[in-house]
Amino acid sequence: MGYMTDRKRAMGLGSAKDGVHHFWAMKMSSAALLVLIPLFVFTFGPMLGAPHEEVMAHFARPFPAIVAALTIIVGFKHFRDGVQVVIEDYVHGTAQKIWIIAMTCLSYGAMATGLFAIARIAF
Repeated sequence: MGYMTDRKRAMGLGSAKDGVHHFWAMKMSSAALLVLIPLFVFTFGPMLGAPHEEVMAHFARPFPAIVAALTIIVGFKHFRDGVQVVIEDYVHGTAQKIWIIAMTCLSYGAMATGLFAIARIAF
């Protein structure tokens, strides 16, 4: 058996072709959350402890509703991408596919529930 360098062992194996996509998706959602989370805190924070009617009136306005909706969308997309990376690293075989499908359904289900709640309040 001859000596093979790391480069020679990797030649011809190709790439998965989706690592860069995951990397940039996480970076972009992180940057978006960096802006959205403080906006959400400053629009949601003053409503803590307020009467129900006042909270409903506040979130019926466009800006707080849009900020809350964008935070829900980007937050659960970021959650899904992060959990998928963890599952790909630590779970293998058929269980990996099942867990990825389950976490994708969970994140999109939670996202849809949050958006439905915002829509019910806003309209």
